[in-house]
Order: sequence, then structure tokens, then C-alpha cells
Amino acid sequence: MGKKCIGVDVGGTTVKLGLFEVTGELLKKWEIPTNKEEQGKYIISDIAESVRQVLEEENIPLTEVEGAGMGVPGPVMPDGYVEVCVNLGWKDKYPARELSDALKGLPVRCGNDANVAALGEMWQGGGKGYTDIVMVTLGTGVGGGVIIDEKIITGKHGLGGEIGHIHVRDEETEHCNCGGVGCLEQVASATGIAREARRKMAACDTPSLMRKAGDQVTAKDVLDAAKEGDALALEVMEVVGHYLGVALATLALTVDPQMFVIGGGVSKAGQYLVEVINRHYAKYMPISENRGTIGLAKLGNDAGIYGAARLMLD
Repeated sequence: MGKKCIGVDVGGTTVKLGLFEVTGELLKKWEIPTNKEEQGKYIISDIAESVRQVLEEENIPLTEVEGAGMGVPGPVMPDGYVEVCVNLGWKDKYPARELSDALKGLPVRCGNDANVAALGEMWQGGGKGYTDIVMVTLGTGVGGGVIIDEKIITGKHGLGGEIGHIHVRDEETEHCNCGGVGCLEQVASATGIAREARRKMAACDTPSLMRKAGDQVTAKDVLDAAKEGDALALEVMEVVGHYLGVALATLALTVDPQMFVIGGGVSKAGQYLVEVINRHYAKYMPISENRGTIGLAKLGNDAGIYGAARLMLD
């Protein structure tokens, strides 16, 4: 019997949990609802209770568990301090310390959820076999994680890998959720792609498959139409590809990873999306043919539990 480790991915609606061999094999995964009552004060005790229950069912004593890792939706300081997790109601917390206390001193580490997902993709997903990757998550927002020498780069203020808030668009006038203007997230997230499509449709009367959806247009509608060769949808994706290309080239010239792993809901568009980004990325990287490649994430919603478990193995 090898040692086990536990991965915990704390989300706004559910907490996903996984029991792993330290070699990376997922033995069991399950989830519990995120109880956000009273500023989320029950979340950690619920997690501890659920872990105890599963270990009991699986007949695994706590002494056989190397530790638990936890991904949370907010910046985590190097000492494990979490100033705020808006989606959970948390303020001024040390979640790893709390979970460790609730599990009889089991070693626990904590990281930002996007960084942790990047670590998971490096360990057992799209970046397997590499030590240096940058993950770009294109979902409701744009998240990211920078992994160098198999370690998450959080920076001194927990801002490392906040790729979605790199300023890329000077002519933008609307504000991003972060308070900035012209962030990558405003154009390359699922929400941003849909907004771009609405703007394009409003600015002209070119016929387009996207018009069927009107103002309810989604990123998936845009990508599906673009794959069908729809002219207006292709224009939208050129804009998206341009700004992603600029951002990835900037990152490549800063941290020079072996690979960019593209994840999140938008990445379901698959190879088509990779080709669009690649074309623009190459344009802004003429300095060298020898540069980080672009590929797709492979773990989907499980990236968080894989990465959380991997946090424990350093």
C-alpha cells in the first residue's frame, strides 16, 4: 500500500475532493455543497468531516495520508494567508492551518485555484512531461497559472499568473470587474467573446449565423459559427486571437515556458481555437522559432483536485 494524498478544490457552489496515490493515480472523487452561511465559517469543518468519512469507508488510516492540498478562489500569500475570497465570504483566514487542525495535524497546503489547476495540468494533464508551463483558463473570466521548475509562481503579493488582467486593449472604454480597462478578460473570456459578438452585430448588418441568438449569443455560438466559416464570427475570433496572441507573446518573453496550456469552457472549441491563437502568437514572436508551444488542457474540472493533491508532494 503506497501513501495517499488528498486534493480539495473549493468552489462557490461545490467543493470537489479527490483521493490519490502519491504517484498521481486518482482513486476516488466526490463533492459536497459549499455552505456559505455565516461568511463560509462551516466550509473547512464540512471538508474535514467529508475527508474523515471517505477515509473510514475506504479503510485508510490518517497515518497513511501524506497530506491534503487545497485550491481556493482568491489570492493566497506564501504563508497561506487569504485576505479575501469573495465567492466564499471568507476574510482574513488561514484555511490550510484550519483544515490541518481539524484533521489532527495532517499537513495541509493551500493555493489559488487557477494556479493549482495549472499545477494539476503539468502533473497529469495537458502539460504532463514538462516542468515549465503557463496555463490560461478561458472561462467566465480569464485565469492563469505560471509553473516554473514544477513550482507555482505566486509572486510576492499573490498576483503571479493573474493573466486575465493584463492590459491589452487601449481603445476599450468599459471597465473590467477588477476596475481596470482593456483587460484580456474583457475580450478573451466566454463573456468577453459574447460581448465582442454583440458589438460586431450592432455595428453592421452583415448576415450571420450568430444573429439567430441575438443578444443572447454565447461564446459557443460564436465558435460554432466561426468553424462553419461565418464571416462575422470569424472577424470576432480574429479580434480574440489577436489579443490572446499579444498576451501569450508577452508571457513567452517574460517567463519562456515550454508550453501554454489552454483550458476553461472556451477551450472546448479544441484545435480550431489553438490554430487561431497560434497564428497571432507567431506574429508577435518573430524573435525565435524556438518558443513555447500551445496545447489544450486535458483534465477539465478535475484539474483543481489533481493540482491540490500535487501541492503536498514537494
